[in-house]
Amino acid sequence: MKTRRCAVAGMFYPRDPHHLEQLLETFFKNKNPGIEALGVVSPHAGYPYSGEVSALAYSAIPASFSGTFIVIGPSHRGYRTCISCLPWETPLGMVDNDAEFGKILDLAVDESSHQEQENSLEVQIPFIKYRFPRARIVPILMGDQSLEGAVALGDVIIDGIRESGRSDIRIVASSDFSHYVPDAVAREHDLYAISGLEHLDITEFYKRIMGKRISACGYGPIAAMCSACRYLGAREARLLRYATSGDVTGDPDVVGYAAIAVI
Repeated sequence: MKTRRCAVAGMFYPRDPHHLEQLLETFFKNKNPGIEALGVVSPHAGYPYSGEVSALAYSAIPASFSGTFIVIGPSHRGYRTCISCLPWETPLGMVDNDAEFGKILDLAVDESSHQEQENSLEVQIPFIKYRFPRARIVPILMGDQSLEGAVALGDVIIDGIRESGRSDIRIVASSDFSHYVPDAVAREHDLYAISGLEHLDITEFYKRIMGKRISACGYGPIAAMCSACRYLGAREARLLRYATSGDVTGDPDVVGYAAIAVI
């Protein structure tokens, strides 16, 4: 059986399953935001830097969830927007792909793009495997991150949900925020952009991202997720935690991370 094999294990997260499981157990300990999200924003940096933030994002979805996660990540290498229909390997075991739902979506299937060393999607999958062992995934690599591209991808997801009649869908947007800027600048700019999402106004979000030239890498997936979640009944985006790599490293120039729940 063909699978999407781990490409960044041992770099972004532990390859050893026991080490990985212990690390995830630590991340999820005492994480209970007390809400049920339809979508979340989770960072995709190395686990020592952003793992706690990601765990808090996923904790906004009950561990009993056993449906399908649509996971949208930015293509750092400029590939077109496309989906994978293969099962994805993790050190903790295989995560099944909901290929039946994926094939409903009006998106190209391009496994070769997903096989590259692209971390934006892969780092999310062990979190899903650990917390939601019965869940399946539909991985989407997003190329065109323009506002029009985000709206179009959101509409594709909405059409798929409508056609399938499914209600057991949750959406993950994979994104880091400011990259390698002074800590104070990252916090000011990132929180400014995130506050524009409060009422799921993706036009305002783009205005703030572009106006401040914020180097967030997954603003398109965030906007597409918010657009689709609005169809599912979401009304707001709630910031659960903001942190930077400097919190761990002490370096003056940092990358920003946010856990956001769309409810």
